[in-house]
Amino acid sequence: MSQKLDEALSHKSVDEQQLWALRHTTEHVLHQAIKELYPEIQLAMGPATEDGFYCDFDSTPSPEVKVVISEANFPKIEKRMREIINRNLPMIRQEVSVDEARKLFANNPYKLEWVDEIEQRGEKVTIYWTGQPGEKGSMVDLCGGPHADSTGAIKAFKLLSVAGAYWHGDEKNKMLTRIYGTAFNSQEELDAYLAQLEKARQNDHRKLGAELGLFTFSDLVGKGLPLWTPKGATVRRELERFVVDEELARGYLHVNTPDIALLDLYRTSGHYPYYKDTMYAPITIDDEEFMLRPMTCPHHFEIYKSQPRSYKELPMRLAELAQLYRYEKSGELTGLMRVRTFCLADAHIIARKSQAVEEINGVIDLIEYVLKLWGLQPGEDYRFRLSLGNRQDDKKYYKDDAAWDFAENVLRQVLQQRGSMYFEAEDEAAFYGPKIDVQMKNVHGKEETAFTVQYDFVMPKRFQLSYINEEGKEEEPIVVHRSSIGAVERTMAFLIEKFGGAFPLWLAPVQAVVIPISEDQHQYAAEVSTALRQAKIRVENWNEAESMQKRIRRAEKEKVPYMIILGKQEVEDKMLSVRHRGNQDLGLLQLQNFIEKLGQEIEDKAL
Repeated sequence: MSQKLDEALSHKSVDEQQLWALRHTTEHVLHQAIKELYPEIQLAMGPATEDGFYCDFDSTPSPEVKVVISEANFPKIEKRMREIINRNLPMIRQEVSVDEARKLFANNPYKLEWVDEIEQRGEKVTIYWTGQPGEKGSMVDLCGGPHADSTGAIKAFKLLSVAGAYWHGDEKNKMLTRIYGTAFNSQEELDAYLAQLEKARQNDHRKLGAELGLFTFSDLVGKGLPLWTPKGATVRRELERFVVDEELARGYLHVNTPDIALLDLYRTSGHYPYYKDTMYAPITIDDEEFMLRPMTCPHHFEIYKSQPRSYKELPMRLAELAQLYRYEKSGELTGLMRVRTFCLADAHIIARKSQAVEEINGVIDLIEYVLKLWGLQPGEDYRFRLSLGNRQDDKKYYKDDAAWDFAENVLRQVLQQRGSMYFEAEDEAAFYGPKIDVQMKNVHGKEETAFTVQYDFVMPKRFQLSYINEEGKEEEPIVVHRSSIGAVERTMAFLIEKFGGAFPLWLAPVQAVVIPISEDQHQYAAEVSTALRQAKIRVENWNEAESMQKRIRRAEKEKVPYMIILGKQEVEDKMLSVRHRGNQDLGLLQLQNFIEKLGQEIEDKAL
């Protein structure tokens, strides 16, 4: 077993390790079934994962061979897998020499590449046989384990989907076929998981984003570069207005800085050597090298340095809604979750060391306020991760053990004093200091980092930041990097999935639709629409020549919060017949009362 896998499994409970081994065994059974059914393909790799397993294989290993496997083939593959499971074949581990491994996998370039890497790392070569070594009906694979004792341990499994995947996730390499699956200890657990998957599929932000017309992607524009429609841009705008207003109320100073900068700026900060692989290539202009910015902190430091600063000005909280650019591999792009350009609600708090605890508490107060506003619960929807450095790795992390100890203890102290639910993770810090990450669960139950609070003791040195203290002497500040609502794109993805596209009123792109039953009500519908629009309510007048029921169904499908139905009686009485999303009939309301009701709901940002 590789050291990396060993460390990953060491953090799991006994039950989790057993399930991991079961899924790894199921993946070997899948490999064997595919090889028995389609002997011309070449197997590449296949690990267990947090929620199942997958395997990659080359279905076009030569110009003469082309095997197409789709989900239509799953029943056939699953049937063969059950046959292998029912044989109750033992999983037998062996250690072999590099030369023996090369002979075993002589006709498979993917396995040979793995053998080369194992040899370079100086690790032992281990293989697993499904069945007795060398016997008919058995199969061997290069693997570090762990596994169940035999294939008969597999009780419930399901193949889920098929996709393309570049070898090693690099688009310069060959595209392979990947089959995803999962396995559980019982059919009941599997059925519950499949039900959760179906719910996740229905709420997937990529699916809902397209159905609700919020955003789109264009191959001609480029991968990972979302295009926001008027409706999607409306939701974004509300989020951005909210966060700017909230930050200004909490003492932040909003600034604006350019999307590009000289490469020397990132050499000074140290970001370039650390993160150059995720930055875009430099652009040469007038014999100078510029770069699309991947972060704003160096820009903000230059604002701070633009004039001498006094201790009386600290803490200084510089904030910005900043468009950033980072290179993500094609295979890692996922809707709005992983993109190549995003808007970060970013800020850098330049403070005295003695102010660190109070400022970090203030940041978490803001983050928790936002999360509560969205109806997210600690433990259920998110938790905190204290991301630590590694004192032994001075290539990845700035070398200053005392500073690391102090910074990590400050963050730990804040979390403990607040009684926050958190866990610690080594080797997850930024190169310039430890951080608190807010780990949010997406619709699939997986955690993604949504917001961060970072303690930085490096940048003040590199940018020579200083302030004049009470004694008239220069002193070095510390910096707290933070994001309040994170990347707007990723936050949008979370919210679309959290609300299933049915946004609360204040975020809804269209807050109300007016539906006149016939042409006789068109004038009144126009008057109502104008009044709502003047009250800053986002309204549409649906006076199309189609049935009222069809327009109501359309409003439900588009998840519009309020429908105003206008017929003959409503016109005569100057009233509104109002329905809330979900077919809740609110009865007749006066126009002004309805405006006041919506206004209060928007102001309260009610869920």
